[in-house]
Amino acid sequence: MSTNGKSAIFTIDDREVDIREGETIFRAARRLGIKLPHLCYSPEPGYRPDGNCRVCMVEVEGERVLAASCIRQPTPGMKVKTQTDRATTARRMVAELLVADQPGLEIAHDPDSELWSIAKRQNIEPGRFPRDARPKPDRSHPAMAVNLDACIHCNLCVRACREVQVNDVIGMAGHGHHAKIVFDFDDPMGDSTCVACGECVQACPTGALMPATLVDERNVFTGKPDREVNSVCPYCGVGCQLTYHIKDDKLLYVSGRNGPANQNRLCVKGRFGFDYVSNPQRLTQPLVRKEGVGKAADDLVDPSNPWTHFRVATWEEALDRAAKGLVKIRDRDGPRALAGFGSAKGSNEEAYLFQKLVRTGFGSNNVDHCTRLCHASSVAALLEGVGSAAVTATFNECKNSDVIIVIGANPTENHPVAATFFKQAAKRGAKLIVMDPRGQALKRHAWQMMQFKNGTDVAMLNGMLNVIIGEKLYDEQYVQTYTENFDKLAESVKPFTPEEMSPICGIEPDVLRTVARTFARAENAIIFWGMGVSQHTHGTDNARCLIALSLICGQIGRPGTGLHPLRGQNNVQGASDAGLIPMFFPDYKSVENAEIRAKYEAAWGVTLDPKRGKTVVEIMDAVHADEIKGMYIMGENPAMSDPDLNHARGALAHLEHLVVQDIFLTETASYADVVLPASAWPEKDGTVTNTNRQVQMGRKALPLPGEARQDLWIIQDLAQRIGCNWNYRHVSEVFTEMASMMPALDHISWDRVEREDHVTYPVDGPDVPGRDVVFDQGFPRPNGMAQLVATKYTQPDEMPDAEYPFILTTGRQLEHWHTGAMTRRASTLDALEPGPVAGLSRGTISSLGIKAGDPVRVSTRRGTVELDARQDESVPDGVVFIPFAYVEAAANLLTNPALDPFGKIPEFKYCAAKVEKVDEAARVAAE
Repeated sequence: MSTNGKSAIFTIDDREVDIREGETIFRAARRLGIKLPHLCYSPEPGYRPDGNCRVCMVEVEGERVLAASCIRQPTPGMKVKTQTDRATTARRMVAELLVADQPGLEIAHDPDSELWSIAKRQNIEPGRFPRDARPKPDRSHPAMAVNLDACIHCNLCVRACREVQVNDVIGMAGHGHHAKIVFDFDDPMGDSTCVACGECVQACPTGALMPATLVDERNVFTGKPDREVNSVCPYCGVGCQLTYHIKDDKLLYVSGRNGPANQNRLCVKGRFGFDYVSNPQRLTQPLVRKEGVGKAADDLVDPSNPWTHFRVATWEEALDRAAKGLVKIRDRDGPRALAGFGSAKGSNEEAYLFQKLVRTGFGSNNVDHCTRLCHASSVAALLEGVGSAAVTATFNECKNSDVIIVIGANPTENHPVAATFFKQAAKRGAKLIVMDPRGQALKRHAWQMMQFKNGTDVAMLNGMLNVIIGEKLYDEQYVQTYTENFDKLAESVKPFTPEEMSPICGIEPDVLRTVARTFARAENAIIFWGMGVSQHTHGTDNARCLIALSLICGQIGRPGTGLHPLRGQNNVQGASDAGLIPMFFPDYKSVENAEIRAKYEAAWGVTLDPKRGKTVVEIMDAVHADEIKGMYIMGENPAMSDPDLNHARGALAHLEHLVVQDIFLTETASYADVVLPASAWPEKDGTVTNTNRQVQMGRKALPLPGEARQDLWIIQDLAQRIGCNWNYRHVSEVFTEMASMMPALDHISWDRVEREDHVTYPVDGPDVPGRDVVFDQGFPRPNGMAQLVATKYTQPDEMPDAEYPFILTTGRQLEHWHTGAMTRRASTLDALEPGPVAGLSRGTISSLGIKAGDPVRVSTRRGTVELDARQDESVPDGVVFIPFAYVEAAANLLTNPALDPFGKIPEFKYCAAKVEKVDEAARVAAE
């Protein structure tokens, strides 16, 4: 704001301060170092001021009444006084009145809360005013204590729930003295629709909402942490920054930090899902298989009692046995008789060293990880189309979008913090288009919900491309300047008219036309997709269609535009970047290119295999064929995550030698010859790269339990024993070597990431911020041109028939992660979702003659599981949804291992199934 070319000025306590647009007196005072008290206002991202608590009152010269500084904006020449008797007395009186209704300090839920801090600074002693009747405590939720006797009706929790996380669970009910905070229709918190993100807990200034770990059964504060460590969440690819609060080397609670991806927000897993690190089932000693104890596909070891199959070993014995078994196979049968699965749950440095060990120590490219099971088809299509496997824009760019497509993703459950930004964008007026066979929670915020038939993505998307090209809505100048093969694409989509595609995909022609026109005409449009797009035999074609949509409309390379596959695990992006895939060295450099290979041979000092390696499912097939005989698996659980688990478990049991490195005796470890106890995420230092291309620092916060060791040093020790001459002394040395081999990490040093907490790649200089949006001037492909790839609709590999009339689809739940190794050992998460369920529509449940909660039997051509039916209104008739985190009803016993020909990803999202009522009486009698 300026007047006659000069900045407008006002004064606070006789000090001049410039007026900045949108800034309040409160914020201006903060710039001067004047800290006014606040309760109903949170000076954190996403929170608007409300002005209802009145503890921030100031005096404005010439005005009759005091002003709430948190909502009042200054005007030129205004004179503000913060320390007049009138202002300080008013602020003190408000605080004293509020404290009067609080539980006494000696029994306070949070004696260090903002309210008590204000009272202590002003030496307020409660007792002068009578105490009002207060609501009773509510301990119905496993993670959060609700004590509304400390509530001051500041409404911060309401704004946290409705405006920041956009969950709309918390509100105010009643009037006057009867007003109170409620969850839904005044339900106990544990019975409400609360998703346990904990935003309200972090926002509460009084202790009315608290982490349950901070109070005893009487709701009295049990003690504050003695140290804090900043890190990043180990769950999904969003990459939320957080702070561990630790007492006596035990994790007390977790709070969100203002990271670039989360702006203080967390989800239930990131806030309440960490006590797995101290679960009694943690591996704390090396184990070796007992002599004479064989392996069988159906022989899973009880992780609480591994002594049936294993005995304790020293580290020397375990590592020696692990290395000798691998070397024996390598030297006898050749390098390609060995394979390794690394982890996207670990650090970039661990991923880099793991793939380096397989390539230089084993001698082949048989290395892969879970990207093969989530976004391999997206990576294949992106590399082919735009020359880069990473997202073209961060998900935060949706703040600049007027049209947002979310397809084949359920972000409210799988990427909850990212979903908050989508919901906020919809609230401000952006048109959110949700495309998914399941209804999902994001539907409530959608401008258009397109609930298409399972497996018909290509038909639906080509129908949209037909409209855009046929009506000449595409950006002709952009297409001519930055793309190739447009004519082939235009010709290929001619038959895909909305009328022809509608019966296939189940979306009305007019809806296809309206959505296509809306996307094409948008000023800034962005596309997000998930594994509902990628986990198909036509997953690469699905992604090709999305890439074509974005490119022909010029919706890429500008703020609010782009292509963004939402990454699954916390370091899928980083692990893939670091080369933990069979066809690429770090930075997606082909192992079959002699010139590139020579560069890595010179750097690593060995001759490298010129042939691409096998992928996850191909490795399992090769084990059955006796081509691969030994494996080293770190932090992956293929005995739960692979399709057709009987086949996968049979392969693991068939291996001559298996080394497993993990924090628990996972289902995969049941088949191990050597088990190496490793480090959980809060126990190590290292970087990870999230879905936004943001390289972030994870920091060690907790000591290792027992004899467990750091993953990085286990990898190095094993490498040395199989002939690699490695001597890294610190994780930073691994990062430096890795970055030197990866142009994407140019100008990103270990010291910079440690100092700045995050750096987005690519970055143009050591002191320059990274780029949130890329490809504004072309693409990293020949001539800078993106490639448009035509697709044809093909049916899923296995269609329903008379014997198997249902469609089975799988996925994750909000509370559980991947194969459940971590989350099912986290007490709060397991309490919220304790057992396996089959999501079925109301119509399906009725047709089966059962009710919600009854057991059902789900079968495919590969296996059978029994689990309870859950009525799920988002699931269409004829479809069954099963989450895959539960070993007692493992969904992947059922799934189809058929592969996408390009990405080599299995078809997890579609196969033919049978759903039957279970005769409970007969089952009990049989047992």
